[in-house]
Amino acid sequence: MILGCFYLNNEIIYRFIFIKIFFIMTSQNFSNHKRIHPLYHYIIAPLSLGGCILSGINLANATPENHYNAALIFVAFIILLCIGAITRVYALKVQDRAIRSEENFRHFILTGNPLDNRLRLGQIIALRFASDEELPALAQKAIAENMRSADIKRSIKSWRADNKRI
Repeated sequence: MILGCFYLNNEIIYRFIFIKIFFIMTSQNFSNHKRIHPLYHYIIAPLSLGGCILSGINLANATPENHYNAALIFVAFIILLCIGAITRVYALKVQDRAIRSEENFRHFILTGNPLDNRLRLGQIIALRFASDEELPALAQKAIAENMRSADIKRSIKSWRADNKRI
């Protein structure tokens, strides 16, 4: 993956490019469907966590003259860590709600009936990878056998890629 800022003819073009050869060159399946957001997972989260740990160490070793400043830095990193976690959780929750609605609508279009209320959210999220031909039968099987989301994903024969998720 490449993250870059390019300069072209004295004009600055800021681009954050994530080249996903992984998704472009290969088709999505059970073994490669999990998504990592590089900016969050490799930069924001580790720096926030590291800053929180280091500022905690700084606070523990602070002299009485520097205790107030060290405490403020520690609180700032705790807040930064919480903001990062909350924004990630909010994005995933919104995505889960959208997936539930999309899959309910897709099932309705295919069968004339909405998804069964006994399906858990995790099962519905796993069913989004099933092709249109597999979805109705797999939804019924998931209810009958109380399948886990990983089992649902493994049983999909014709994988329907979802490259738009967060």
